[in-house]
Amino acid sequence: MPAGLPRPSEGPGSRYTARTATSRPRPSPAHRGHRTIAALSHRLTPRDIWLAWMLFEHRVLTTRHIQRLAFSSLRRAQRRLRQLHDAELVDSFRPLILRGSAPEHYTLGSAGADLLAAQAGCERKDVGWRPTHVSRIAYSPSLGHDVGVNDFVTRLAAGSSSSRPTGQATLWLSERSCARRWGDIIRPDAYVHWQDDSPAYPFPFFFEFDTGSQPLARVEAKLAGYHAFASTTATRPAVLMHTRTASREQALRHRLGNSARHLNLPIATTTADLTTNPSGPWWLPIHPPSRRLTLTELAAHWPHLSPAFGLDPTDADTPLTLPVPPQPPVAEPPDHHG
Repeated sequence: MPAGLPRPSEGPGSRYTARTATSRPRPSPAHRGHRTIAALSHRLTPRDIWLAWMLFEHRVLTTRHIQRLAFSSLRRAQRRLRQLHDAELVDSFRPLILRGSAPEHYTLGSAGADLLAAQAGCERKDVGWRPTHVSRIAYSPSLGHDVGVNDFVTRLAAGSSSSRPTGQATLWLSERSCARRWGDIIRPDAYVHWQDDSPAYPFPFFFEFDTGSQPLARVEAKLAGYHAFASTTATRPAVLMHTRTASREQALRHRLGNSARHLNLPIATTTADLTTNPSGPWWLPIHPPSRRLTLTELAAHWPHLSPAFGLDPTDADTPLTLPVPPQPPVAEPPDHHG
């Protein structure tokens, strides 16, 4: 797992230098040709439209995140993303980090916002897009945290290869979607259903990406909310906590141990030192104790888990509030648009 982006020392994004869409050249308007959504309609594939919705849901995805989910190679992803950037479906920036170079980070562009508004039957302002959208994300103090969460889940959502445990994420709700559904009780960084090759019900879990910036007491205080959620909704997802270092994981487990046992919460922890493949044998349950387990083994370790309350669509839902599938809707021909 990547070490993540540095947190600003003072003020929003003080350690970031964002190369935004204004400094990544696009074709001149005279040569761009296809600027309106109507004109783009014959050029956009189902995968392109799905990507616009994913960027709306998850705010920022890197080239590698997008490639894992939807492209057979990094070069194909880069080529198509360049075309979508030229069409203003996406915007992009590359933040300055202390060591090495960051990948291109993609956000929803102006044409992407118009597309989603047209599909949802609303105005662009209802999508929440403004001309400063990319800059607000690029200089956000939470950028490193948000990218870390999305890196973790895209690894799960991308499925598996023959060299690692099988399975993939079949549902992925962002922090914003979680807050919309359950924000009066809990505010996890993500909610995920992970499905292995067995026909059993998917493994449901709330995800907490711990950067080490919060005091341990504040992390412990979240457990009361998860207990209240399970008690009031009669549902029981697991809670998976990811830490940056092994020492932070050890300190977190020491702090949470008594509360997790007292509240009978299914909590497991891991660390970035281990989780190059998040579904592998890296998860250490707090209660009942065990060795490190895979996600499949965690499901057997906690046989009474159930999906969270509030996932079914209601009359109040709109296209802007419904979950976005973690995988594109159809496979693209290998020689067409990447």
